[in-house]
Amino acid sequence: MTESRRRKTPLVADKRYSSKGRKPTATKRAAKPAGKKATARKTTTRKTVRKKTRKKPGGGGGGFFRRLFRWIWRLIWGVTWRVGAVAGLLLALAVGVVYTSLPDVDALLDGRARGSVTLLDRDGKVFAWRGDQFGGVITADTVSPHLKNAVVATEDKRFYRHFGVSPRGVASAVRINLSEGRGPLSGHGGSTITQQTAKLLCLGVPYVPSEWESEAAYEADCRQGSLWRKAKEAVYAMAMEVKYSKDEILTIYLNRAFLGAGARGFEAASQRYFGISAAEVNPAQAAMLAGLLVAPTRYAPTNNLQRSQDRAKLVIGLMEAQGYLTTAQASSARSSPAQLSEAAAARAGGYFADWVITELPSYFGTDTTDDVVIRTTLDQRLQKSAEEALKYIFQEKVREGSKAQAAIVVMSADGAVRAMVGGRKTRVSGAFNRATQALRQTGSSFKPFVYATALELGYSPLDTVVDEPYCVNIPGSGQWCPKNYTNKFYGRVTLADALKNSLNIPAVKVAEVAGLENVRTVASEFGIESNLAEGPALALGASESTLIEMTGAYAGILNGGSAVEPYGLSELKLLGDDTPMMVTSSGIGERVINDKAAKQLTWMMERVVSEGTGGRAKLPGWQVAGKTGTTQAARDAWFIGFTADYVAGVWMGYDDNTPLSGVTGGGLPAEIWKETMLRVTEGMTPTPLPMLAPDPPVRTAQPKQQRRKQQTGLDRAINNLLNNIFGN
Repeated sequence: MTESRRRKTPLVADKRYSSKGRKPTATKRAAKPAGKKATARKTTTRKTVRKKTRKKPGGGGGGFFRRLFRWIWRLIWGVTWRVGAVAGLLLALAVGVVYTSLPDVDALLDGRARGSVTLLDRDGKVFAWRGDQFGGVITADTVSPHLKNAVVATEDKRFYRHFGVSPRGVASAVRINLSEGRGPLSGHGGSTITQQTAKLLCLGVPYVPSEWESEAAYEADCRQGSLWRKAKEAVYAMAMEVKYSKDEILTIYLNRAFLGAGARGFEAASQRYFGISAAEVNPAQAAMLAGLLVAPTRYAPTNNLQRSQDRAKLVIGLMEAQGYLTTAQASSARSSPAQLSEAAAARAGGYFADWVITELPSYFGTDTTDDVVIRTTLDQRLQKSAEEALKYIFQEKVREGSKAQAAIVVMSADGAVRAMVGGRKTRVSGAFNRATQALRQTGSSFKPFVYATALELGYSPLDTVVDEPYCVNIPGSGQWCPKNYTNKFYGRVTLADALKNSLNIPAVKVAEVAGLENVRTVASEFGIESNLAEGPALALGASESTLIEMTGAYAGILNGGSAVEPYGLSELKLLGDDTPMMVTSSGIGERVINDKAAKQLTWMMERVVSEGTGGRAKLPGWQVAGKTGTTQAARDAWFIGFTADYVAGVWMGYDDNTPLSGVTGGGLPAEIWKETMLRVTEGMTPTPLPMLAPDPPVRTAQPKQQRRKQQTGLDRAINNLLNNIFGN
């Protein structure tokens, strides 16, 4: 064969792709029809490809599930966006409805249901607050920047970035609640400042007294945390975001928040705790105020200053972390924590403040809707003296764990109350006041009114009476035989000695001679308004009275015999007004006994302290007049006495009438009185008592028989009375 015949015909693929990589070129030669072998080869190749692309067993339904998933997703998406659109429209409608009901900002700043009472002492210094304190309007612009930053850092760090509700904050709160084992809505609420403001506004529902059991019930309803309530709160918050600016919302919050101790709003709280405006607080004070928001009563610095300072340190940390304080500022605030003002720290006169409020007409006191300012008779120096004296005696001279109580009242001779302690716990508000509310038997502290009656009728302190066994038949009760505390009899004694030694039988005899009805009249006119006993036991203090009544009655003896109405209010004004609504200048009323009788009685009572049962009440360098009192079984022990400047009363006993152990009026009560008056008279110049010693009896020489027959007028009256009772 020739060479051309032996050459192999090139394949079509070889013509397309040369070994040198040239691009395929079109050929003009037509492809020859494939033979049987080529056809078989193509068929085999197609089968092989089909085998390679055939899916594994069971995979043939994948397309079906994908199509089903896509259909379900499209269905869900279709329903969701339609429901979302409807919900969005309803939400927008709800927000719009609430928006139209929102008033101007100014109408929302003071939402108190009642007014406040600010109490000033005799020098015009604030010492107590009652009611809901407001303090005046502050705004986000006028308040201290430190306070504004502290509130935002503590309560809502995204306040200026959200639309009233913070989904991120809610999710975080739910996570924390669940991690702490509570329900998702129990505990942390994730509420924004706007939501908290909505809650403070009670979602626009005003307080109507006739529709609620109490204001507390109304506020409890406002604070409920149900899911439905939270939803309404969110709607209200979003409406507020549309209606008001962020600073306006913050202004409402700053003025409405409750911050403990009756303070509504940060201005009232700043004045209450620090004695300055909220515009002036420093970082430490701002942190303490902001720290109150989480639990106002628990963290109130007047309840526990250390706990409040610890809480403030956490707030300072938040302010530093969020860039509101530099490291140096934060360190300074931690090292110099906020301190209470002098008035807030003292919390003086809580019992006194409560008493003054209860003495007012309710529309000026407990139920006032106005802001009232009262100038009172309280002397804070004397108040501190009484509180310190009581604390000292119970720490030094009363057994540890004793439940015994005591009360003290200090007043001027005209009835102006200068100090009042109603129990061993002195820093209180709304507590039971044993000085004004406790009715207790007076015991021998009542005896001065028996002798006051006799002196008014013309008897002399030097007239005599026989101390001897004595019994009286009391209709309906049988025979009553009084005894002396010592169970001894002392024969003939003067009235002055009988009072000095607190003898019971002479007191009963003198009361019978002077007339029980007269004694009752004198005591009641001196201010003892409680029901007085009807029988002869009246002379021994069987009647009940309050400490303030008894102290006021003794003030009547000091002032020369005129009745006294104890008072604590000097002047009452409405805040912002210059004209007083009420004024009291003196509590002295009508004369009860003549001046001579009062001065002679004072002389008799001075001997009680200088020579008799009240010896423990002696004050070095001072003349003191007073009287002890101890009731049956020692359930009550009293000492009431006075110098020329002040009269003070002390009561001691148990609230449940348990007998005192080894205590008489001349014991611990007299010592409490002394410790009080030592502090009261510190730095004062002693003044003599307004007392008058009786003229000595004129003694004339006469036969012994005549001297035996001579009797004082009181003896004759007593003998006549006894003859009438027992016969000749």
